[in-house]
Amino acid sequence: MATYLRGHIMVKKEFAELIIKGLKTTTIRLGKVVPKSKEIIIHSGGKPIAKAVIESVEYKKVGELTDEDAKRDGYQTVDELLESLEKIYKTKISSSDVVTIIRFRVVKRFNEINTDDIYLGLEPIDIAKLAHRYILNELSEIDKKVVEEVMRSKSIRTASIKLFGSLNKRWIVRKTLRRCLAKLVIKGIINIDEKSLKRLAEVSEFWKKVYMQLSKK
Repeated sequence: MATYLRGHIMVKKEFAELIIKGLKTTTIRLGKVVPKSKEIIIHSGGKPIAKAVIESVEYKKVGELTDEDAKRDGYQTVDELLESLEKIYKTKISSSDVVTIIRFRVVKRFNEINTDDIYLGLEPIDIAKLAHRYILNELSEIDKKVVEEVMRSKSIRTASIKLFGSLNKRWIVRKTLRRCLAKLVIKGIINIDEKSLKRLAEVSEFWKKVYMQLSKK
């Protein structure tokens, strides 16, 4: 029976840097895994590290795996890969078991912050996805609805029309997304260096409040 991948994957901390550098370009999962979307957000150590695009999905039996498959997944040999998979899935793996090789390409590193952009270089849908995953219980009911609609429609304009019946209410959607982004920064889920945050605080009252809140910690 297939397992569905719904837009997020978790990787070990030791693989985070390999992904950021483009050295780990696949993730191998036990069983048949079917991605539900082409774009995925990769998480490690309880934080998002990158957004990636799935380039291919391949199904193999364990006995067909090669050392090259293992290396693209961050391991040196198939044996090392299988040892890790057995620890993760807590089961003995046989040569006839099926694995899924998901090849991806990183398109956005979340440690790359653009202070000239209203959303710090993140796409609105990515802010919505991260808010839904990490801070949903901290949001008001209206903010939850905005986040969920942006995830569905993938558009601020469409979300505004569906939620409020007018494009003129886009400011509500934008304000919610900025508020969510601020919460993600304050909680350390999105990392922004102090120098960049201070620069933002000098030109924006909104980010000045965030900077002051972080300074009290």
